[in-house]
Amino acid sequence: MSKVLVTGGAGFIGSHIVDLFIKNSYQVVVVDNLKTGKKENLNPNAKFFENDICDAVALENIFKEERPDFVSHQAAHASVRESVEDPQFDAQNNIFGSLNILENCVKFGVKKIVFASTGGALYGEADQIPTPENYPAHPLSPYGVAKLTIENYLFYYGIIKNLNYVVLRYANVYGERQDPFGEAGVVAIFSQKIISGSQPVINGDGNQTRDYVYVGDVAQANLLALESNKTKIAYNIGTGMETSVNELFKIMIEISEKKVKEVHGAAKEGEQRRSALDFTKIKNELGWKPKVALKEGLQKTCQWFLNKK
Repeated sequence: MSKVLVTGGAGFIGSHIVDLFIKNSYQVVVVDNLKTGKKENLNPNAKFFENDICDAVALENIFKEERPDFVSHQAAHASVRESVEDPQFDAQNNIFGSLNILENCVKFGVKKIVFASTGGALYGEADQIPTPENYPAHPLSPYGVAKLTIENYLFYYGIIKNLNYVVLRYANVYGERQDPFGEAGVVAIFSQKIISGSQPVINGDGNQTRDYVYVGDVAQANLLALESNKTKIAYNIGTGMETSVNELFKIMIEISEKKVKEVHGAAKEGEQRRSALDFTKIKNELGWKPKVALKEGLQKTCQWFLNKK
C-alpha cells in the first residue's frame, strides 16, 4: 500500500484530498499546525502530526519515520489580503516552509510531489480569459509571488535533483468545511451570513468575476495528478467560467429561500476584476474536468452550513 503525506490535511481542501486518498486505499499521513485546519476535519484513518512545515527538525523526523512514497503539499498561509499586509510572514510560511518539504522529498526519495498553486493570483489581470497555463505569470500579491516562486523552485528540483512533481493551479475553490472566518472565500462568508441571518456585504459593484470550482473536483484532480505518469508539469484546475459576485449572491439567496437584501460596501483596494482558468490541458492529458455544476455545489455547501448551525 502506497503512503502519501498530506500537508495541511486538516484544512478545507486538504481534508477532502485525504478522504479521497483513503477511499482509494492509500495510507495517509497528515501534517498540519491547526492554525486554520481543524481536528474535526481529520479522517480517523489518517495518522496525524500536529506540526508546522516551518519546523525543519520536526518535519525531517516525520519524513524519516514515515518514509512517504508521495507528498501532497496543500499547507499554506492562504490569505491574499494578509500577504499584502505582511509579505515577510507570507514568505516565511509559503516559501521557506515549502522548501523544507522539497528538501525532505529529495532526501527521503519521494516518488512525486503534487503542489497546490494558484491560478487566479498567479496570472493577475489577464487579457486572455479563460486563461491557459502558458499565459505569462504576473502575480499582484505576495501570496501569488510565493506560489510562483515555489513553482520555479520545483523546476530547479525537477531538473537538478530529479524530483517528480505536478503543479495544480487552483481557481476559487469552495465547498463543505470552508471556514467562513479568517482566510475565507466569498462562498463560505455568504453561506454563514445568510444562514445566521446577518447581512452579507458585496465589495464594490459586485461585477468582479471569479472561477468557482467545487472542492470534490479539486480532490479528484489531485488523485489523478498523483497517479498519472505525467511529471514536471503544471495544470489549471477550474471550470473556465466567470461568475460575478452579484450572480453568486443571487444564486445563493435562491438556494437558501431567505429574503436577504443586496448590500454593497466599499471596493477592496487592488482587487482583481476578472478571473477564469482554461482547463483544456488537464482534460486532454489526464481526463479531468469539473463534474459538479455551480448551483449543485452551492446547494451542497449551504446544506453543510445549515447542518452545522
